[in-house]
Amino acid sequence: MKPKKVPLRTCSVTREKLPKQELLRIVRIPEGTVEIDLVGKKNGRGAYIKKDLSVLAKAKKSKILEKNLEVSIDDTVYEEIEKIIKGE
Repeated sequence: MKPKKVPLRTCSVTREKLPKQELLRIVRIPEGTVEIDLVGKKNGRGAYIKKDLSVLAKAKKSKILEKNLEVSIDDTVYEEIEKIIKGE
């Protein structure tokens, strides 16, 4: 039997190809708001970010997620992502 293929996605910040489980999906839903997609199945334009606080800081500073999702992102969303990464 063939081994199961691990889905790889590219981190928007570091441009690394990583397994989906090591990344966090941020989605701009059709209404125009930004949400964190923990399941990975929400409708909308998505961007992946590595679960690392230094990568999150770089994303916030350079506004990479805002460019990829084509929408401005509130600080509350970044705080929510930080809590998820820390495991709170």
